[in-house]
Order: sequence, then structure tokens, then C-alpha cells
Amino acid sequence: MSMTDPRTPSRVALITGASTGLGETVAEFLGGDGWRLVLTARTESDLTAVAKRLTDRGVTVVAVAGDVGEAAHRERLIAEAGSLGRLDWLVNNASQMGVSPIRPLLDHPVDVFEKVLRTNVVAPVALAQLALPLLRDSGGLVVNLSSEAAVDVFPCAGIYGASKAALDQASRIIAAELADTGVGITSVDPGGIRTRGYAEAEPGFDLSGVPTPDVTLPFWKWLVQTSSGEVSGRRYLAQAGPWDAR
Repeated sequence: MSMTDPRTPSRVALITGASTGLGETVAEFLGGDGWRLVLTARTESDLTAVAKRLTDRGVTVVAVAGDVGEAAHRERLIAEAGSLGRLDWLVNNASQMGVSPIRPLLDHPVDVFEKVLRTNVVAPVALAQLALPLLRDSGGLVVNLSSEAAVDVFPCAGIYGASKAALDQASRIIAAELADTGVGITSVDPGGIRTRGYAEAEPGFDLSGVPTPDVTLPFWKWLVQTSSGEVSGRRYLAQAGPWDAR
């Protein structure tokens, strides 16, 4: 069921890392629910393919390839959302694992660690900062994609896990700071899912038993029917409904 009021323009979501995996799944779900989309990813060919598939189904899509770690790209994304007249969801899904195959934390070059933090922590916060005026107008929601690596210890996934833990904490703090604004922010741990990044990080691991990202669809169906205020400051496990605060 869509919660879009037929008297108002359809809702708009900005989704980062939207060319494959979970980002692609969320884009397809929201597009099918009548949302208009601003999509971004680093690989232009993959992003273009997703955008074409959605537009062929009648979905309004603005696709802008680029790196969310770059300030100019973030500014353009928010401007594109503004051109659609509103922003209801900012989905910070783009992330980097670090060196692939993964290796111990202290074996990572420092510049790689800095790049992961820039993509996984700085960029989501910076995008939320830029998006805030639009989100205030819509009573919108920032959805930060977390990971089980943020709370559990996975050797050789230290950079990724540390960045997601930092994003979780930033989400909680921002939620408290925005408590009286009508804007919500939540963390979503999708659980173990089969993605290109996972395969690249652990090339010897058999992913045949790992679910695909569409295993999270019941969660997204629930979330679009739930107000920003109800979920703000909470962390959800997308594969473990019914969904209560974690």
C-alpha cells in the first residue's frame, strides 16, 4: 500500500549506491510504490541500466553517476531532489569495504581507511546536512544502512565495521538533535545478503546460501507505512521482523 496522498506530488527518495545490490532493490521497490527517485552510484553503466529499467516502467528517475565522497557531487544530488519539489527519504546506502579481499585492520593502508570513513560516515552525514531543509518541509526520513559488522566482531572486516559503528552512533546523536523538527533518522542493518561487494571482499566464500537483497522487502514495505517520528533514533534488523527498536 502506498501512503502517498493523491492530492500532493508523489514522494521522492534519494538513494546512494543504487546501481546494484540493496540500493537497486530499494529503488525498484519505491519506484513500484509510485515514488520518484534520484539515484546515484559510481559505476555509470550499471546505474544507467537500473534507471532505464525503472523509467521503462513509468518511474520518474534522475540518475547521476559520481562519488558521494565528493562535495560537489553531494550538492548536485540535493539540487536534483530539489528540482523534483521535495525529498521524503535520503537513503545512505553507498559504502566501501576497504581493501578487497579483506585483510586485518592493521594491514590496511591509512589512506584506504580514510577513504572508507569518507564514504561510509562523512558522506552520509554531509548529505543529511544538505538535505535538511527539504526533509523539514516533508517531515522526511534519513535511512542510514548499517551492518552486522557494526556490532559483532568479524576479523578482517575492521575498517568496514568501525565505519558502520560510527555511522550508527552519528545517527543516534542526530536523531536526538532533530527530535523537535519532524525529521527522522534511523539505522537499518540488512543482515547478511548476497552482494557484489561481499563477493569481492571474500572471493573464496560460498555465497550460494546467503539470501539476495530482496529478503529485506517486507521491512521496506513496513517502513514506508511508518512515520519518521516512530522510527527516529532506532536501529532495525531488516531480516528480523516484527520491527522493534534494537
